[in-house]
Amino acid sequence: MGTSEIVAIFDTTLRDGAQSPGAAMTIEEKIRVADQLVALQVDVIEAGFPASSPDDMASVREIARRVKGVAVAALARAVTSDIDMAWEAVREAERPIIHVSLATSDIHLQHKLRISREEALQRAKTMVARARSYCPTVEFSAEDATRSDRDFLCRLFEVVISEGATIINVPDTVGYTMPGEYEDLFRYLRAHVQGIEHITLSAHCHDDLGMATANTLAATRGGARQVEVTINGIGERAGNTALEEIVMALRTRYDAFHIDTRVKTEYLLEASQMLSQFTGIPVQPNKAIVGLNAFTHQDGVLKHRQTYEIMNPQSIGWGDMNLVLGKHSGRHGLDARLRLLGYRLSAEQLKEAYKSFVAMAEQQKAVSDDALIYIAECMQETPSAV
Repeated sequence: MGTSEIVAIFDTTLRDGAQSPGAAMTIEEKIRVADQLVALQVDVIEAGFPASSPDDMASVREIARRVKGVAVAALARAVTSDIDMAWEAVREAERPIIHVSLATSDIHLQHKLRISREEALQRAKTMVARARSYCPTVEFSAEDATRSDRDFLCRLFEVVISEGATIINVPDTVGYTMPGEYEDLFRYLRAHVQGIEHITLSAHCHDDLGMATANTLAATRGGARQVEVTINGIGERAGNTALEEIVMALRTRYDAFHIDTRVKTEYLLEASQMLSQFTGIPVQPNKAIVGLNAFTHQDGVLKHRQTYEIMNPQSIGWGDMNLVLGKHSGRHGLDARLRLLGYRLSAEQLKEAYKSFVAMAEQQKAVSDDALIYIAECMQETPSAV
């Protein structure tokens, strides 16, 4: 797949993801996450929102100085002071980006910003021009784009393109749209916005109705060539599109999408576990790709991996086998796990070990490796190399 068309990965874990309740990280932890994103080979790290706090300003500036080979973006509202602070934060980056955001739906214009469409057009024009005077790469986001009037979106995008915006983001800010609608919106914009052919279209989806990944994939069919994601799908309310889900969907179903990413997938699990540790937000066991149970269908997999595994767990960073044993696990699964732990039991010993295992599993949801070792030792079997 060396000649595949590439969709850029814009990771906003450190900005949108960090807005998730309870997800606060220290500057040192944010820097470690940024280093992990570099190892993953994402294309853009949105390092934060400098105008929001002195800590955010400091962490964005430090990440911008440190990161090599990956663009660093800073978010700014369409306000002069925000844009100035964003540039101050990313100006030392190897590849800086100022990301300017302005709400465009009537409900947001009327009830949040209290401005008219014409005032929004003028503000977008002025602020994108200011950002472009600082920075060669400017992304413009139309907040709540999926609930915005399409003709107004077209007018506004033409204005910001004329002022130097190089990336146009079309967010489903409140997780409202459906895949077919979102794909159609991208196709509509490509057909009706003058100058759009020279612009990178970006998709940014929230998961309020559980559609973030499906919507983002639909956007790529509609022409999006940048997708905005977070590790583990963290973010405010129901979260954002999960980085690992998009990357593995495109990689696994290349036949359906014919596009790929630059991401080194073997670091996905490490990134997931690092973020969970830093934020204290656990990953649900049945979470796609990085959940503890993602590769744990035992009977079929032990007989032939492709019966249930559509991805190679090692390609994501899992060990050779990730079997979580519980009361529904069979004798075959117990034997396989004991062998991985270095124990080969005779048929009679395995029968007795399984009785002990079942009794233990009745008392707890999962049986740890330490408990399995205890059971094996009780069978008085000497460990052997596997």
